[in-house]
Amino acid sequence: MKTSGTVSASSSEKKPETAGDFLSFLTDEIHTVIAASTDADGLPVTCAIDIMDSDETGLYFLTAKGKGFFHRLEKRKFISITGVKGNDTISSIAVSVRGHVEETDDIVLARLLEKNPYMLEIYPTEESRKALSAFRLYEGSGEFFDLSSKPIVRKNFSFGSTQSVREEFFITDSCTGCGKCLASCPQQCIDSTALPFCIHNENCLMCGMCMKSCPDKAVIRRKMS
Repeated sequence: MKTSGTVSASSSEKKPETAGDFLSFLTDEIHTVIAASTDADGLPVTCAIDIMDSDETGLYFLTAKGKGFFHRLEKRKFISITGVKGNDTISSIAVSVRGHVEETDDIVLARLLEKNPYMLEIYPTEESRKALSAFRLYEGSGEFFDLSSKPIVRKNFSFGSTQSVREEFFITDSCTGCGKCLASCPQQCIDSTALPFCIHNENCLMCGMCMKSCPDKAVIRRKMS
């Protein structure tokens, strides 16, 4: 786990825009994440891991070969991770990623140890470091969720050959302009300048109140690639 000063997520730093930016943000600004895998019974198991590097193909991390996490990775070859940066909920930025994982080689392991020298305090000898194995999370998709922005910002991304699929609410031509959705939207992210009204999904919390409040059932939930 990195030892660095706490920096507010609401600072004026440049926010990530591309898949590569999101992966770098997860590596450099968040670093420690919660990883979810499944056990032999298909039940979820979580653990904390450090994301130690990233490139255009994915994310890199390591674990010890004796751990249950290692054996779940070897068997399931798929994980989901979430990391959060911020001093409190309202200043936080979360990044979630899910995708395939594969064990890499000693060259990658050496690179991760070089870039994350604190690991040498945990595994101080060359012999002890033989317990470690490096993995790559690839062919994945994710979501960037920024509560520090006003309105909030939510973006989907993908890397590798995976195509990003996002869920969103959409206002159809059945919209009569009654305004019930405007009153119920906590982020006020609905444009009412023309019919049908339009939801700015990048700023949407996905609370579903627009669909629930619409008397004409003009709001639908859909998946978009």
